[in-house]
Amino acid sequence: MTDRAHGSEAVSPWIRRWSHLAPAGGAVLDLACGRGRHVRWFAGRGHSVVALDRSQEALDAMADLRAQSSDTRVQTVQADIENQPWPLMQGQAPQTFDAVIVTNYLWRPLLPTIVRSVAPGGVLLYETFAHGNASVGKPSRPDFLLQPGELLRACQELRVVAYEDGFLADPPRFVQRIAAVREPLPVQPRAGTEPAPTRYPL
Repeated sequence: MTDRAHGSEAVSPWIRRWSHLAPAGGAVLDLACGRGRHVRWFAGRGHSVVALDRSQEALDAMADLRAQSSDTRVQTVQADIENQPWPLMQGQAPQTFDAVIVTNYLWRPLLPTIVRSVAPGGVLLYETFAHGNASVGKPSRPDFLLQPGELLRACQELRVVAYEDGFLADPPRFVQRIAAVREPLPVQPRAGTEPAPTRYPL
């Protein structure tokens, strides 16, 4: 699930760019979090974060962050989500979060669960490798590369705020990335007025 180096890099510019869409102080799930680069980013912005990864070694790299927290701001969950049941359940449905973060990870059977884990008013920020990456390096197996438009199709029940599918030069890689929100629950407007549309700052 996780590369040994994944998590020790700088915060993804895509995550940095769109993290303002996460409701202030909301709960965040960082899936396949590696050594916690985005866990640290969101915890530093006042969010509580569930950090989920298969590698206990990677999760242990966040021991300093957990020790600094005077509350339960950072919770780590070790789970093999490709071979075991989804560990974050609330009754019969997946637990929901105000932001779900996924970078450099793809396991197609989980895409519906990931989307369902976005709470009303929450956001999914997803970035991973795409078709064409085999021409420049790894990952190169089709199992790990999104096909054209695949991330858009997976997010059909969400409102897409931003989407990119293309090539990045440094380091060279093909990626798809999306920022998609689940519309908040409707508020009954006053009689004779139209409900105000939600504003998603760009």
